[in-house]
Amino acid sequence: MVGSVPVGGDAPITVQTMTNTLTTDVSGTIAQIQACADAGVDIVRVSVPDESSAKALKEIVRESPVPIVADIHFHYKRGIEAAESGAACLRINPGNIGSEARVREVIKAARDHGCSMRIGVNAGSLEKHLLDKYGEPCPDAMVESGLEHIKILEDNDFFNFKISVKSSDVFMAAAAYQALADATDAPIHLGITEAGGLMSGTIKSAVGLGNLLWMGIGDTIRVSLSADPVEEVKVGYDILKSLGLRHRGVNIISCPSCARQGFDVIKTVEALEKRLEHIKTPMSLSIIGCVVNGPGEALMTDVGFTGGGNGSGMVYLAGQQSHKLSNEQMVEHIVLQVETRAAILESEIAASAMAQS
Repeated sequence: MVGSVPVGGDAPITVQTMTNTLTTDVSGTIAQIQACADAGVDIVRVSVPDESSAKALKEIVRESPVPIVADIHFHYKRGIEAAESGAACLRINPGNIGSEARVREVIKAARDHGCSMRIGVNAGSLEKHLLDKYGEPCPDAMVESGLEHIKILEDNDFFNFKISVKSSDVFMAAAAYQALADATDAPIHLGITEAGGLMSGTIKSAVGLGNLLWMGIGDTIRVSLSADPVEEVKVGYDILKSLGLRHRGVNIISCPSCARQGFDVIKTVEALEKRLEHIKTPMSLSIIGCVVNGPGEALMTDVGFTGGGNGSGMVYLAGQQSHKLSNEQMVEHIVLQVETRAAILESEIAASAMAQS
């Protein structure tokens, strides 16, 4: 459990991100967390590099709408202070947290204050004895590091933890995670660390995380981008949605467009993505430029629009052909149809929940 959020077992795969504000900038950090929460984040990690950050964490935790993970490196006392400040989880890096005795002190603080923990192994900061043994960062070294720290936690009767073995190299990370999944039943946090900018990092993360998730490995994910943390949340959900693992908001199915398009598909999709960001109900929308694939795609979506001729197209609702619509009215009308359909679906979900209770 990370606060009130379950990780592992039959729980949904959770989406995480990390703030990039100064932790001592409490209002700025809270604002960033809230923006990520609005985008659907389940858990947010906050760096705690010094004592003043640990103290600031107390107010951040109090104001945050989601559980907070304290990111701890080098100074084990920051972990103790973060636990005292109410962090839901402590992330420690075996390669730089210090001796086993110091780890035991962090474990005690986590137990005393109801924190979970994450063992966060990183290829770029492995322990010296493992680098001496293996010669360089490699999957075996990463897994051995993680298992050594699992043993420390379990030897101290601490079992509320998850583990990650991250690398910026997709192949190294994938091999490490596969070996880790074979070696432990502990919940696994997935990430391709330091993946890069918005475009390149998204592709790298989608390839690495997507393959692992497809194999059934991973209980919680963080997409690491040199970008706004909100973008990390969006990409994380898109990866999960593409695999049918999580559904949140509108999944737009759209064609790349060509000379057959009956309207400007690219501009329309750009406009709809922005206009429909507020929809949290899982639903599908097809925006297809012509009748080659449009009707077929619309049969499988909640709302659809297929381009036709003479400046108009066909609207589909719940997979059925409904009515013609001019291209000029398209965006406003589709937003209205999606909002209406979302309200209906929400009512059905609420009614079903009441019936089950």
